[in-house]
Order: sequence, then C-alpha cells, then structure tokens
Amino acid sequence: MAFTLSEIMAARRQQSQAQPSAQRGSRTAVEVDEYSTNPTQAFTFYNINQGRFQPPHVHMVDPMPHDTPKPPGYTRFVCVSDTHSRTDSIQMPYGDVFIHAGDFTELGLPSEVKKFNDWLGTLPYDIKIVIAGNHELTFDQEFMADLIKQDFYYFPSASKLKPENYENVQSLLTNCIYLQDSEVTVRGFRIYGSPWQPWYYGWGFNLPRGQALLDKWNQIPDNTDILVTHCPPLGFLDWVPKKMQRVGCMELLNTVQRRVQPKVHVFGHIHEGYGMMTDGTTTFVNASACTVNFLPMNPPIVIDLPNPRTT
Repeated sequence: MAFTLSEIMAARRQQSQAQPSAQRGSRTAVEVDEYSTNPTQAFTFYNINQGRFQPPHVHMVDPMPHDTPKPPGYTRFVCVSDTHSRTDSIQMPYGDVFIHAGDFTELGLPSEVKKFNDWLGTLPYDIKIVIAGNHELTFDQEFMADLIKQDFYYFPSASKLKPENYENVQSLLTNCIYLQDSEVTVRGFRIYGSPWQPWYYGWGFNLPRGQALLDKWNQIPDNTDILVTHCPPLGFLDWVPKKMQRVGCMELLNTVQRRVQPKVHVFGHIHEGYGMMTDGTTTFVNASACTVNFLPMNPPIVIDLPNPRTT
C-alpha cells in the first residue's frame, strides 16, 4: 500500500476531525467493508457469493445515439469526463445540461483552467456543471500546501506555483457551476458532486480506502437524483486490463446502492472503463473522453430523464 505525501496529509487531518454525516433517512447506513482495501478481492467475493455484479439486474447499456429525438417533458444530460485539456476535437451533441466529471486539465494550472473555461463558454447548454478530478492539483488546497512545503518536484510546474497564483483557482470557472462536496438543484433534479478517489499515485484529492473516503460519501444526501464523482464505484466500469485489477471504491458502491440510490451516477477517472451499465436502479456512466493513451476519442454520453413532477 503506497500512500506517502505525509500519508495523504494524515488521512486529511483525520477528516477534519470527523465531519457530520448526511441525513440517512430510512435507508441503510453504510459502514467500512471488510474487503475495502482490496477491491479486486471484494469484487470476486461478492460476485461469487452474492451474484452482486451479474445479469440480469446488472448489465451493460448501449449509449443513446446523439441524434435520438428528446421526448417531450424530458431533460437531456450531456456527460463527459477526463478531457485533459484536449477538447478541440470533441463533437458536442445537443442537450440541456452539461456535466463534466473531472480531469479537465493536466495539472490544474491556471492557464489550463482558463482555457477550459473559455471552451465552456462556447457550449450552448443552459446549465453546465463541473467537478474536479485528481489532475486538478491546484483545486486541492491541502495537497498544494503539502506539495510546496515538501519541495516535492514530481509535479514541477505545479509545485513551483506561488499560493497567490492558485488560491482562488475555482473563481476562474465563470462559465459553469463548480461542485466540490456540494450540490445544486437544476430543473428539479438534485445533483451532488465530489472529486475524491482512493489513493492514486499521489495525485490530488486522494484518500486512503475505508473510513476516510466513507466520511466523504456520507455527505451525499439521500435523495440525490444525479451523483457526480470522479472515481467509479467498485464493479462498475472500473476494470484496468493492463493490471488485471478492479480499482473502484467499495464504500462508494455501498453508498450508491444501499443508501443514496440515485437515478444516474456519472464518473470517469478510469479511461478504460468508458461506457454505461445499470443495476436496475441506477444508471452508471463512465464518461471518460480520453482513452488510456490520452486520445480524446470517446464521444460524450447523453441521457434523457423525465422532468420531476412539481407539486
């Protein structure tokens, strides 16, 4: 297990001394899973013993063609992720609400953020929602503070930045709604966004598997309609063929399936996992635009949802 960077800032200072959990309502409270630290083992165990990831309830879904007419009374969501400053060749389809699930830059440099914001400004969608990913280093203020203190040059162009150059980097995103462990309601849909993921080679928004990540997922409100995270849940579009490993988060999976049960869960992070799946309750969307070779070849994924009834 390779943490470091001060053991991921001492598990984020013990999660800011244990943040309060979200309202759990009547749904099942989630605890740390016994297989939390070994996602591949967890997948195998639950698949063999519980059939948790098997058809008919769990299966792949074919993405909807972009030219499909939108039914009356529906909202069309256009989902992308992991564009990594490579947006010029991406053909954006018609839609109402744009969602980007993080890694819109290479390192979160202010110049990259400005370029991304300019691109957002050219998009015709009524609402644009964005979260950060592990590549948005400057959006993770604790990470940057530790990076500079340690004189760590794994990310030289980021570690040489002065605090005044990145402290307000979020303010550069003027053409979207930026979510970070926060929510917004648009067109009657409650949307929650969070950038965290299990430790991943010492990048931004990393946390150890287990309680530290569960504390973040506990902040997700029960009645969320659309969940946007950067990392995938275990077993859904999280397979890394080169390493023959599952890398999704067990606590995120349990939070999604046992407590929150959103209509849609949008994420990215694992480029090889691009596509859609369902468990019969939630549609899981890995919207990574870039391939494992960082070529922006995967088209945006569109989803139509019936507008919530107004009382």
